[in-house]
Amino acid sequence: MCLAIPGRIIALSGGEGFDRRGTVDFDGARQEVALAYLPEAKIGDYVLVHVGFAMTLLDPQEAERILGEIRQLTAE
Repeated sequence: MCLAIPGRIIALSGGEGFDRRGTVDFDGARQEVALAYLPEAKIGDYVLVHVGFAMTLLDPQEAERILGEIRQLTAE
């Protein structure tokens, strides 16, 4: 089973193609991820990240819904 986690891009670090990277905030935890699959991604976008690669852009409302469910699970 694969698991992708939603996060919001807070910074971009140059490069193109497979060198394009960004810092993603996962509800307080931050990690640099590869943005090679999402050349259109920009600061403020929500993305699904799997093993260090942003795989798809997310609608902000859907991302917040998913993050809310994760928060609820970790609070229980």
